[in-house]
Amino acid sequence: MLENYHNILLDRDGTVIEERHYLADPDQVQLIPGAASAMRALIRAGCQLFLVTNQSGIGRGYFSRAQYDAVEHRMLHLLRNEGVELMATAMCPHAPSDACGCRKPLPGLWEKLQATHGLDPNRSIMVGDKTADIRFARSAGLKAAVLVLTGHGRQTAKSLNLPISQTRALALDRSKGADLPDILAPDLAAVVDMLATH
Repeated sequence: MLENYHNILLDRDGTVIEERHYLADPDQVQLIPGAASAMRALIRAGCQLFLVTNQSGIGRGYFSRAQYDAVEHRMLHLLRNEGVELMATAMCPHAPSDACGCRKPLPGLWEKLQATHGLDPNRSIMVGDKTADIRFARSAGLKAAVLVLTGHGRQTAKSLNLPISQTRALALDRSKGADLPDILAPDLAAVVDMLATH
């Protein structure tokens, strides 16, 4: 199934790196265990990796763009040490009150990546830990949405009445709820395992 998903869009906080409330200190950047090896496996399978992240802390005045850039630099350094290179990062710096078009779940970040990299929504999948990530996948017309149980994922799954104790990824019937993901997984590594074996 991996060949069906050439473009993997990843949320940052809670999916690739450990969730920190309004992360502004690069020294606090920590990769989620298993995330880098999973990303490396995706790259080996021919996938392109993109980061898609809301950073309303900038718009709210909690941290500066320079602080965001320092965190990003640290994350990219840690990933490179693990043999992982991202194709690009798309970031929304706005607060919800700014009514922008790029804050997930709106599709502005996807439109930016699509225009720059010529991405096909039918070969693209979104992986994240919040309902906004699922809705983003739908608003962008992506092939699939994946909810991981890292970060805010367990809380999100509970709100959607989804199980949180499984050890492997599950395919779901999204027709049973507008916000249901196509795949529910304990973490990014489990997503890769499922896509590689189906």
